[in-house]
Amino acid sequence: MEKQKTGVGRRKEAVTRVFISKGNGKITVNDKDYKEYFPLVYLQNQVIRPLKTVEAADKFDIKINASGGGVKGQAESAMLGIARVLVDINAEFRPALKGAGLLKRDPRSVERKKFGHKKARRSFQFSKR
Repeated sequence: MEKQKTGVGRRKEAVTRVFISKGNGKITVNDKDYKEYFPLVYLQNQVIRPLKTVEAADKFDIKINASGGGVKGQAESAMLGIARVLVDINAEFRPALKGAGLLKRDPRSVERKKFGHKKARRSFQFSKR
């Protein structure tokens, strides 16, 4: 493996750039430990899910630059970015990651607001009199 591999993950409005290098399992997000950046345990589990799937949790150091969206979107985009880089590192990881559904970009995002409506679909309250 070269010195460092990079990948991009996206979810909703969140974009994360992932940098993976050989190491001992240290994960940092925006220069903070990932457990500090993602205080909720299920979001921490989302970030390390690709590593646990291929049993490589303590083999790589990961640096993540996250921007845009919310905390959940950033965690899920980091998950996609890590999975993509792992496939780039070793193509044998692909069937396991694909089987776990970690290589699919979630296309769902917020629907735009329409004119004449309060929100995307919600109309203003109708008053007969």
